Amino acid sequence: MVQNYDLDNALAVLRQGGLILYPTDTVWSIGCDATHAPAVSQLRQIKRTDKSCSLEILVNSLEMLRHYVGRLHPRIETLLLYHVRPLTVCYEQGRNLPGNLLGEDGSVYIRLVQDSYCAGLIENLGRPLVATPADLRGGFFPINFGAISSDVIERVDYVARHRRSDKSPAQPSVMVKLSVKDELEFLRE
Repeated sequence: MVQNYDLDNALAVLRQGGLILYPTDTVWSIGCDATHAPAVSQLRQIKRTDKSCSLEILVNSLEMLRHYVGRLHPRIETLLLYHVRPLTVCYEQGRNLPGNLLGEDGSVYIRLVQDSYCAGLIENLGRPLVATPADLRGGFFPINFGAISSDVIERVDYVARHRRSDKSPAQPSVMVKLSVKDELEFLRE
């Protein structure tokens, strides 16, 4: 069960354009309001990434997803409804998002969350969240809160209390995109 004060504190920071450290349905992540361009810039600065490095967006419903993608292919929609593991999809064209969040070609990576804490944050904020692994080294995924460097913790405005003591190893989401021929390409399994 998620404590209300934890959601309330995280939401207050998100609404002010701040950064949070929070557990997702995959790994612990640094996040912000995905529609707030200055917060996205601040997150990119902390992670030392440029626009060529994609950031994942978290949504809590298919309706919200449709608002941020140019086209939701029926095959992807079905996959999202029935896939057991968290699934991040690369969509050719993002929309209603700041330019510094989209790839150079306009693409965007979005995951429909399965975690109640993330879903609650998104629901109460009314907007999607950015989620990037809570580490400053490229390619490293913190498997639990204890694997997060103090350098990361000191650079965010709020650290969620939810699941801090959970020692279960986490793993990143499966990542896919549709090919030109409408076939699934696995980018990460």
